[in-house]
Amino acid sequence: MTKYLRFIPILFLLSAITVNLKAQSTATTSSPYSRYGLGDINPMLLPQNKAMGGISTGINRIYGFNNLNPLNPASYGSINLTTIDIGVYGNFNTLQKSGQSSQTNSSFRLSHIAFGIPVSKRSALTFGLMPYSELGYSYKQISDNFGTGLPADTNAVNYIYAGDGGLTRFWLGYGFGIGSHIFIGANASYIFGNLKESQSTELPSLSGVLNSRIEESNSIKGFNYDYGIQYVADLSQKKHLTFGYAGSAGTKLNSTNSYIVSSYTTTNTGDENPATDSLVNIQQPSAKVQLPMSNRFGISYQNDGKFLIGADYTMTKWSNLTVAGTNKGLKDSRTINVGGQFTPNINSLSNYFASVDYRLGFVYDKTYMNINNTDIKRYAATFGVGLPLRANNLSFYKINIGAEIGRRGTLVNGLVKENYVNVHLSFTLNDKWFQKYRFD
Repeated sequence: MTKYLRFIPILFLLSAITVNLKAQSTATTSSPYSRYGLGDINPMLLPQNKAMGGISTGINRIYGFNNLNPLNPASYGSINLTTIDIGVYGNFNTLQKSGQSSQTNSSFRLSHIAFGIPVSKRSALTFGLMPYSELGYSYKQISDNFGTGLPADTNAVNYIYAGDGGLTRFWLGYGFGIGSHIFIGANASYIFGNLKESQSTELPSLSGVLNSRIEESNSIKGFNYDYGIQYVADLSQKKHLTFGYAGSAGTKLNSTNSYIVSSYTTTNTGDENPATDSLVNIQQPSAKVQLPMSNRFGISYQNDGKFLIGADYTMTKWSNLTVAGTNKGLKDSRTINVGGQFTPNINSLSNYFASVDYRLGFVYDKTYMNINNTDIKRYAATFGVGLPLRANNLSFYKINIGAEIGRRGTLVNGLVKENYVNVHLSFTLNDKWFQKYRFD
């Protein structure tokens, strides 16, 4: 049976990659709020952490089961089995604006591929791939009467905004333990991808008028670095209190920036003619993207085999974000994560559901956006389960299912309220690989 179970993560990986390749041609998000900054930022969280409200800074091995936690690389020092984690993600969001009908969108993609390999008894190497940010939006704003003194709606102006693309992160990390209580680790991440945005101004009711479009694209690549430390206080043999800190350096990425302003006309049927002229064409083959510094603090309390609770607080200096020398006008963000998991009876043989991990959490996020003098905030409740599939004494498998139900934005001041549901599914393998046996 064990030899067949070893093929499960491979099949899961192939299925996930297939789904991701089919979705590559379209945006993987459809939120107007992804217009700001570098798009919607994806923290380095796996589904099991997301289901617990996103707590991670003070988390390492849970109940003896190895979970990859790249958000705090200090946790790698507790990995003692080869660990593989592969997951997929689905998003369903409904956009609402005062006085307009709502719009529902959905998207699916591969969420992550992550590996952890023990190097020694108290150190491990990890690497993996996951999205860093997602950019995807398309919406139109209509302004009546283009300053002619004529009745409203005579010369309506259409402002059309669109964006597409995203950034991907490949990381390599290492963590180790010092003594019995301290863990230290770091990640080196290579971030790469393309971001394309446009803003068009059209006067559809005036024939022969030149419309204008601003197009900006950035091809981005470069390294960023994360670091962390954890201190584990053993209150008893089964009870542990963990304090954690993790940070992200404000490094600069390389970017090839293109900024074009062009004019064009439309036909009577609304089709667009080729651009008649490029008013501005600026190419910067050596532009820079200044990433923000981030600081995270976390604490967790664990009673082995029973429950885990924890909380995180994150501060990120998004006001320092610049792209091609232009500050993006963002605010510093603050995020609070609270959550945990409970297992009724981890050793139950007669009742499978008693051995399941039940997870719950909450997220409050004062985001980096302030639009129309209004802070954009995000609230979310999370929940999920960890379904154990034990193969033998050296191999452990778990299916993680999680969901996040949340809201971002507001209806006041002409803004958009976004209600969303994120669904996460992953397969985690713990196995004793690279072991030298005495007998064949």
